[in-house]
Amino acid sequence: MNIRKAKQEDLPALVSIYNQAVQNTTATFDLDPVSIESRQAWFDEHMDERFPLIVAEEGSAVMGYASLSTYRPKPAYNRTVEVSVYIDEQHHGKGIGKQLLTHIMEMARALDYHVIMAGITSGNDISVKLHEQFGFVKCGEMKEVGFKFGSWQDVLFYQLIL
Repeated sequence: MNIRKAKQEDLPALVSIYNQAVQNTTATFDLDPVSIESRQAWFDEHMDERFPLIVAEEGSAVMGYASLSTYRPKPAYNRTVEVSVYIDEQHHGKGIGKQLLTHIMEMARALDYHVIMAGITSGNDISVKLHEQFGFVKCGEMKEVGFKFGSWQDVLFYQLIL
């Protein structure tokens, strides 16, 4: 497996992986699949060195991705970022999330970020355990802030102080 920075030609695979989460999980609160065109602005934001987007690939197949994004737009938050990790359904359970999180955390340190935040929908125990393995601690919970698949969803907030 190879971990590298995302390239424009990865965008269709990234959209496909994200849409799996949209349609089958509560990992994202998008309710409808996104298009490649609508996801282009998100992709472009991550071509800025401050907000990396990396992929895990085997051969030419993208198996998952991780990104660092703006946590909040106000200047006092400039050294805090939010992490996201998405893995293709066909590649769950292979340790890809661990490798992506390892790499993106190294990048966050090199970029001199102070805090990494993760918003995890309650019930996503695999993601909770993954983040806890890396030292993230629960710092908050918002009750019933999203409605998906016919029920209210809580969001847990985890943070890692670098």
